[in-house]
Amino acid sequence: MAKLSKELNHFFFEEQRPNYVTLEDILQIAGDSIFGFLFVILSLPSALPVPAPGYSIPFGILMLVLAVQLIIGRQKPWLPHKMASHKIKLETVQKFLKGGIPWLQKIEAITRPRLPYVCTTIPGRFIIGMAIALMSIFMMIPIPGTNTLPAIGIFVVGFGLMEDDGAISLGGLGICLTAIVLIGSIFTAVIWGGSSLIDQIKVLLGR
Repeated sequence: MAKLSKELNHFFFEEQRPNYVTLEDILQIAGDSIFGFLFVILSLPSALPVPAPGYSIPFGILMLVLAVQLIIGRQKPWLPHKMASHKIKLETVQKFLKGGIPWLQKIEAITRPRLPYVCTTIPGRFIIGMAIALMSIFMMIPIPGTNTLPAIGIFVVGFGLMEDDGAISLGGLGICLTAIVLIGSIFTAVIWGGSSLIDQIKVLLGR
């Protein structure tokens, strides 16, 4: 498979496409690394610093379904037909990709096969699946501040999984761990009152 950024650019900007595309259409360029590819594509809208209304919950549900399949050891993903065939405006996908492809290119520049056991062994894929499942749940919670960082974690982990780059996936797991700490503090503030860790960081930066 060629670099993902080139594949996406060719598929969505150079070739003629109908006004609507589906996930099934996009899977034409997935190749063998379909799990990682799906996590990268599905997390991208929420990982970008642009509004993505309406996508965090359905994409979070779909990523949770895929993560569970990783946990139980499936080698090829199963996708609910209703979600896989759901139509998305081509213009909407192109908007996200214009912001996302530069980030893809930056990660591609440092990606290479290394520490493959993180991405290919049963224990490694189990840990990755658990982390993505938890991040997907966070993405579905309608509380401000619980979408972007988990999506970034899934994006980076998925990219490492797609390229068999265990070092990149470990970096993504580190982002997931940071998300757990920060979002845990948000839940604590919402339930018991007080300020979250994010609020405290904002205060410190303001000083």
